[in-house]
Amino acid sequence: MTGELSPIDKAKFVAAKRAADFVEDGMRVGLGTGSTAAWLVRCLGEMVEQDGLKIRGVPTSTRTAELAREVGIEVISLDEARWLDLTIDGADEFDANLSLVKGGGGALLQEKIVATASDQMIVIADAAKEVEHLGSFPLPIEVIPFGWQTTQALVEETLVSMDVMGRQASLRMNGEIPFITDEGNHILDLHLGRIGNARQLAMVLNQIPGVVENGLFIDICDKVVIGYGDGRVETRDINEGTVSEDRLDFVETDNLFRDI
Repeated sequence: MTGELSPIDKAKFVAAKRAADFVEDGMRVGLGTGSTAAWLVRCLGEMVEQDGLKIRGVPTSTRTAELAREVGIEVISLDEARWLDLTIDGADEFDANLSLVKGGGGALLQEKIVATASDQMIVIADAAKEVEHLGSFPLPIEVIPFGWQTTQALVEETLVSMDVMGRQASLRMNGEIPFITDEGNHILDLHLGRIGNARQLAMVLNQIPGVVENGLFIDICDKVVIGYGDGRVETRDINEGTVSEDRLDFVETDNLFRDI
């Protein structure tokens, strides 16, 4: 079955599999959204079924919640959990400081709330997600529907004074209609090309009326687990300043690879 996976999917799988090793019995775990996070949820579901792992998961989207329940993970709300031991999520981009761009799946608001309510955040990603400078991936910002065009104009005007290459913002669509987040909001994707000062940009964007949250995650990620298509895995710990390498064998199971 693994032979049918693309190298990028193999990289996502081994990163998720390695990150699952950080989850311990009794933990309250934030479950991210996106294709790489889905691998993590499947890996944890297998550990729940086969190893008797007991965890409670706080999903960052309705689709993650559905998958978690499907694979046997107990799902609770963040209000029920109050605080989390660990959040594991993917990223659209990360740099050497483990600053992130997230929100490609449209769940950036819940993802940021859950990540900041955790003792530790681990990002799982394939090697292609690492960049020298953030900004090649469009930066998502969540905005309320009321007056979104005015908000867009204010954002584009604000970007003139920011250290970015591009200043175009576009409304994310779902076919012929605007994309709607789990919170009932819209997403504006900012096509910046390069972000010179991510910390400043994150602070300024959140001051614009109508902007709920932005997809820049600064000083939130503690570790990144990077997967490669040949099974290699690299783990970087920004707090400890350590880098470790490992290699994982592909193990085919019905639980992990169904519907793939």
